[in-house]
Amino acid sequence: MKPLRSASVAVTFVLIACAVASAAGDNAALTKAIDGLQRHYRETRTFSAKFSEEIAPVGAPKRERIGTVYLMKPGRMRWEYDEPSKELLVSDGKLIYNYDPELNQVVEAPLAQALRTPGATEFLLGVGDIKKDFDGALIDTPDSTLIHLKLVSKGQGNRVEVGLDPKNYNVETIRVIDQLGNVTAMKFTNIVNNPPISESIFSFSPPAGVDIVKPEPLK
Repeated sequence: MKPLRSASVAVTFVLIACAVASAAGDNAALTKAIDGLQRHYRETRTFSAKFSEEIAPVGAPKRERIGTVYLMKPGRMRWEYDEPSKELLVSDGKLIYNYDPELNQVVEAPLAQALRTPGATEFLLGVGDIKKDFDGALIDTPDSTLIHLKLVSKGQGNRVEVGLDPKNYNVETIRVIDQLGNVTAMKFTNIVNNPPISESIFSFSPPAGVDIVKPEPLK
């Protein structure tokens, strides 16, 4: 059975939607970034973008993919992977589906079970407080035009680095390092905030004859 790959995607969704960090001391630049990102989260109801993804698992070759993402509060997302192979990940706010045409398989799971990330479900529902779940700091990157933030989860210890457009606080880059050292890096282009998106694209009906896999409930 192919595992549902939504853990890093969930983190990505959260950071695209809000991408805020907790303040350390009286750092004026960090405080300004926090305020701007909180406003960005509050005002962003829908989102679309092109993305490229690089996955670097410990002890395994890197994998690269590209595609398109659509997000809608509360809890809905659609990741269309185009190259090097087709794949679709859809959440309707309650269930999340990972469809792989090559395997003729759909992995279906409750959204909350699939995320398994403290605070992620709340953010997907539009009611989270990332200050409670992450410690954050600015990263000094002199050769970059972006604002770079490091966020460390208080719950599981995952580290997230985000690159933000200083003009509008769009998330342009994300790098997630989990506790095992696996790295997922994403870049976003053609970003559109609050585009008109039909709710129908967040519905999923398994194709006829596809193998449907439902992971065992977590205990």
